[in-house]
Amino acid sequence: MLIITIIQGKEKSLLAGEPWIYASAIDKVDGKPNEKMKPGSTAVVQSSAKKFLARAAYNSKSQIRARVWTFDEAQPVDHALIKGRVQAALAKSAPAAKKARPDQVVKLVNAEADGLPGLLVESFGGKDGYLICEFQAGGVEAWKVPIVQALLAGTGCKNVYERCDDLVRKGEGLPLVAGALAGDEPPDEVIVTDGGVKFSLDLKTGHRNRFR
Repeated sequence: MLIITIIQGKEKSLLAGEPWIYASAIDKVDGKPNEKMKPGSTAVVQSSAKKFLARAAYNSKSQIRARVWTFDEAQPVDHALIKGRVQAALAKSAPAAKKARPDQVVKLVNAEADGLPGLLVESFGGKDGYLICEFQAGGVEAWKVPIVQALLAGTGCKNVYERCDDLVRKGEGLPLVAGALAGDEPPDEVIVTDGGVKFSLDLKTGHRNRFR
């Protein structure tokens, strides 16, 4: 496991609960070279006095060098943590998902707000529709398989598609990939309603065209 040491005085934002760690705040990163180069490797974050601050996903290729998973020293970053975060996010968004009509898009997972930095998940069409995921950071990329498994189990939806934001993933040093992660790919176009206005939407890219 990597160990990130924060420059003295730069730990204030972490102590205040800020989940992002920039390169300018890092004194050094200790660990195996292959782990340092792998986007999303788990790291222990410590102060200059070697006091535990957090566990985070490290990415040497990103401007945001590390994204915090947890500030709790007793909480490991493992399958149970990831599964629990997905389940909690789905529980929080369940009321909105339940109220949504089949032609509405519902946000199920909202990145840092749900303790899953860089992960965005939307639903269209309910259980018989599609889950659209964006993995925008190394940490959630590294845990992609258990995340998808938890989404399938938690929603009952069989179709999960990965959308690729080229600019974001390039900035994170991640491969530009898109496609079905489970089940079938969505059609090229669906009709959605947002705020009473109808759009044609390409679920694969997120591009919308308003009906006139």
